[in-house]
Amino acid sequence: MAEEEGGVSFSIGGFNISGWMLAVGIPVLSAVGGGAWYLFDLQSRFFGVEENIAVVLDVESRVQTLEQAIEDNDVRGLASRLSTLTTQMDTILRNQQQLLDLRSVVERSDQRTQGIDDALRTLNQEVEDIWNAYDSLVENPIR
Repeated sequence: MAEEEGGVSFSIGGFNISGWMLAVGIPVLSAVGGGAWYLFDLQSRFFGVEENIAVVLDVESRVQTLEQAIEDNDVRGLASRLSTLTTQMDTILRNQQQLLDLRSVVERSDQRTQGIDDALRTLNQEVEDIWNAYDSLVENPIR
């Protein structure tokens, strides 16, 4: 290191570097390094935002799909359909109760006619026997 007229200078690899070069070079190199770091950080943030935009676009697509499905299924008109369905179900339940009452009447009628059927068979057999007896008397009358 050598000092020239109140200044500092030194030699590196054959280059003479004086103090004023250091005074100008260090801030310039610092600014260039800071700028490079800023550009790197800016680029990494940009790529991060770009990835998030893809996620947001995917979410937007899903929301549009859901909106279309809701529109296709007519969710807003569901209340009126449900009230119609409730009315129809009430009608079905009333008709079902009438059918159950009718079924009860038919079962009681079956029970009553079941005894009548046996009695009619017996009566028919007796009438047939009486006719057979009458026919035999007509053919062979008792004298």
